[in-house]
Amino acid sequence: MIIQWSDEDDCFLVGFPDFAGQRWRTHGDTYELAVANGIEALESLIIAYEAVGDPLPEPTVSSVC
Repeated sequence: MIIQWSDEDDCFLVGFPDFAGQRWRTHGDTYELAVANGIEALESLIIAYEAVGDPLPEPTVSSVC
């Protein structure tokens, strides 16, 4: 999960680079809200992949730098 401040949107944007599709999946006015929304969005992505039998993408980053 990547969380990045956007001056243009005036909020924190949340993305999952290993999942195909849109770059940003959700957002939050605070970092804490962005994290909570990101967790919810990730759970929804996993459910959607499992519902159609698609394998989850392999992570490209396995540790925090």
